[in-house]
Amino acid sequence: MEIDAVLEVEAGDPQIAIDFLVANVNLSKSRLKDLMNKGGVWRVDASNNRQRIRRAMTDIFVGDQIEIFYDDRLLALKPLKATLLEDAGQYSVWNKPFGMPLNGSDWGDFHSFCRAVEMAFNPAREIFWLSALDYQATGLLILAHTRKAALAFADQLSVDGFEATARLHYRADVQGDYIGGESLDEPLDSASAVTQVKKVRYDKRPDRTIVDVWPQTGRTDQVVRHLAQAGFPVIGDERYADHEAGEGLRLRLVEMVFQCPVSGEQKHYSLVNE
Repeated sequence: MEIDAVLEVEAGDPQIAIDFLVANVNLSKSRLKDLMNKGGVWRVDASNNRQRIRRAMTDIFVGDQIEIFYDDRLLALKPLKATLLEDAGQYSVWNKPFGMPLNGSDWGDFHSFCRAVEMAFNPAREIFWLSALDYQATGLLILAHTRKAALAFADQLSVDGFEATARLHYRADVQGDYIGGESLDEPLDSASAVTQVKKVRYDKRPDRTIVDVWPQTGRTDQVVRHLAQAGFPVIGDERYADHEAGEGLRLRLVEMVFQCPVSGEQKHYSLVNE
């Protein structure tokens, strides 16, 4: 069962979110509360600000638009678990499993990585995304929670020859029998970019190659862009290659070494043997 509806709050309507929904949507109160908690109800106010409504007792006002996105098959999914490997205060290190989307959708965000991070910290922390990391990938991820930490990581990840202070090791499944070079160096965004590639194994069926990849510079989406340019796109890459929707991005950050911006010590995380 799916419901995709937009309702306007009118004079005389209940002005408590759950009461309004019960009066206007053919779902039980318990299902509506579950839908709200999982992120499938939105409020658009008079200033056109749009945000999810999670609390049943949220006040709503005449003129607000309430958007309802209900899909019982989606809501029945059991969320995957993202593992917090280290909480360093100014940053955190995570293991994001394959199949967990980065963000939610109109239909909910309870199964997303961003929601898992939001729920992990009380009070909630600010997140600074690091452009040199591909957050659509799975495996190891760093989140900066202060501007100071974000700048420190940017210095380690976003310049040429960063391997002396930070090193990233990705593993990817690419389309075809990889015969590209061991060094991909096409410029990206008018800036130099270098990616080291090592072929691990080719599987004739289904015509895919596993490669290990070490970006030597930190350009946005560098790994998937370089592999796509070389003619061997990462399986599931819907940003820079023509793949059917539905198969997740087969790119995993399996190892990273960096200097902790808090203590100055070298940190090493590895999923190579998992």
